[in-house]
Amino acid sequence: MGVKINFITKIEKIENIPKEERERLKKVTQRFPFRTNEYYLSLIDWNDPNDPIKRISIPSEKELIEWGDLDPSSEKSYTKLKGLEHKYTDTCILLLTDVCAMYCRFCFRKRLFMHHGAEITLKVDEVISYIKAHPEINNVLLTGGDPLLLATPKLAMVLKELSKISHVRVVRIGSKIPASYPFRILEDQALLELFTDFNEKNPDKRLYLMTHFNHPKELTSYAKEAIKLVQKTGTILCNQTPILRGINDNKETLKTLAEELTALGVAPYYFFQCRPVLGNRHFVVPIEKALDILDKVRSEVSGLAGRFRYVKSHKTGKIEILGKWGDFVLFKYIRAANPEYRARLFACKENPEALWLEDYEEIVPVNRISKSLVKSPSKALSLCLS
Repeated sequence: MGVKINFITKIEKIENIPKEERERLKKVTQRFPFRTNEYYLSLIDWNDPNDPIKRISIPSEKELIEWGDLDPSSEKSYTKLKGLEHKYTDTCILLLTDVCAMYCRFCFRKRLFMHHGAEITLKVDEVISYIKAHPEINNVLLTGGDPLLLATPKLAMVLKELSKISHVRVVRIGSKIPASYPFRILEDQALLELFTDFNEKNPDKRLYLMTHFNHPKELTSYAKEAIKLVQKTGTILCNQTPILRGINDNKETLKTLAEELTALGVAPYYFFQCRPVLGNRHFVVPIEKALDILDKVRSEVSGLAGRFRYVKSHKTGKIEILGKWGDFVLFKYIRAANPEYRARLFACKENPEALWLEDYEEIVPVNRISKSLVKSPSKALSLCLS
């Protein structure tokens, strides 16, 4: 194909942005690094001040609002070796790189771009030894940064070593490349052969590509072709995206995204509550508003398109946001670092302004609500029908 795509790391190079604005945005990029590429920039409608691709990739002075934390999910506390996190018994995460084809302005690991090399694994043999020594680990997530920006031989070395570990059954690669830079897939036959070899030579294992399409505008003809090529290798694709204010926080956008992905054979996997990361305040949608939007989406799509889960990656575990029950919002741990929390169902007194679990003042076990409803069955019925 031979398409030349240049990467851009200086905001002053974006001529579509007025010069005065570029000067103001320099102070943002000095704090939170900027990186994009010509392909992703081409998706922006510069005549639309609310263009979602622009909001995803172009800095905003709102990022300087002092709110949030650089590590809100406390990944540091679950780091066992540099670049290896082991939070859940059967899963470990490898941070293989701290570079992406473009930096999403809402990235929950923007700290990696701010402090290059501080957290990624540089000694693959050490993390492989750790996984070998922990037979309870049956799946490994390769992430960063974007692992698909690694040179194909380096990625091949990691996959080859993981394929030798009998108790590792699933390897996931978290990547925005299909959305932000599909030519990485379209122009590297060796990468596709690597995926094919992993799946064919390891019949008891499976490779997954976890894509990050945030908006339907990212599903271009190039992106769709990249998806199809990866699918031909036997790799399974799933998508995850946070709910983002001004980008996808409406029923029609999320409905279109879920249906388009499903039609392409990509499972809508997770819709995330945007984490309370430093610089992200203007992206975060209140939990109960997002829940209402997703309930409407589910009511208008097929079961396949509506199989997504709405979750938050809390420091204590992955918590599914289930729905509303009277004056309460219901939550459930679908993954938990503490065994005592596993599968725990709990409720919080509603708070329309809540952005994260800590914003709720009252957390109660669900049985306290259900027992009160048993005493008043008519109230229980009215809640079910309301």
